[in-house]
Amino acid sequence: MRDAPPATGAVYRGMDQATLDRQYSPSSRVPSLDAYLREYERLSEAARRDHPVRTCLAYGPHPAERLDYFPGPAAGPAPLLVFVHGGNWQALGRAESAFPVPPLLAAGAAVAVIEYGLAPDVGLDAMAGMVRRAVDWLLRHADGLGFAPDRLHLCGTSAGAHLAAMALLPDASAGPDVSDRIAGAVLLSGMYDLEPVRLSYVNDALLLDEAAVLRNSPILRLPARLPRTVVARGGNETEEYVRQHEGMVAALRSRAAVTEVVAERRDHFDLPYDLGVPGTGLGDAVLAQLGLEGRTA
Repeated sequence: MRDAPPATGAVYRGMDQATLDRQYSPSSRVPSLDAYLREYERLSEAARRDHPVRTCLAYGPHPAERLDYFPGPAAGPAPLLVFVHGGNWQALGRAESAFPVPPLLAAGAAVAVIEYGLAPDVGLDAMAGMVRRAVDWLLRHADGLGFAPDRLHLCGTSAGAHLAAMALLPDASAGPDVSDRIAGAVLLSGMYDLEPVRLSYVNDALLLDEAAVLRNSPILRLPARLPRTVVARGGNETEEYVRQHEGMVAALRSRAAVTEVVAERRDHFDLPYDLGVPGTGLGDAVLAQLGLEGRTA
């Protein structure tokens, strides 16, 4: 829960409570969040209708530990992009999160869309463990699913970017250690230092204390070496999301081969539409990391 704000009214970096809450509400920068959510659902339904998919595969014991797997081309094992949805750790799931799939399939990738438990019913430590278990399950079943186990790339957007970054940490206390088996990461519009999140309205559901912030802030715990990473944000993001993005890029520079993308015409919610789309900054960066550059949709 939130600490009581100082007498000056400043809660974090000179911001009062209302300003901080607005900074961690990316929907404050777009005309309609509901319009995006409806579009996510419509495009996801179309992806499942128009492409072969194995749905609701259980990767763990919790009812939310399910994934949808879209196989790649039949000619040889494909690279796999694992997509972790956003939603402020409190919303969305597989049903609304297959919208990035079609261009990735067209480029020659397989795609897994994972679901995980949500706050307040599930805590952040458990969510991080779920994402690790999903990656571990996929790798153990790579032969049967038909993707190349040495070409698994983990991608997350918003809260999903945070959870994807947590999976890069070599820490088996939060689920199986999969850090050295991830070929690359794609982090979109993420939160990597959770102290301001703890002080914002978001913590009404997360219930983070200072110790949980330290455990779950990947930027504070990055190992010396990391896989290739694309770090991207939209041009229309709040200043705090920009700061979090820039801090993560700077922290990764000495640890990984980093590609930074700022998609000026995108915002927090439509940036993932560019995943796998040739001719976009994000699409080209992701396809290059997957080894699929030059493929056309």
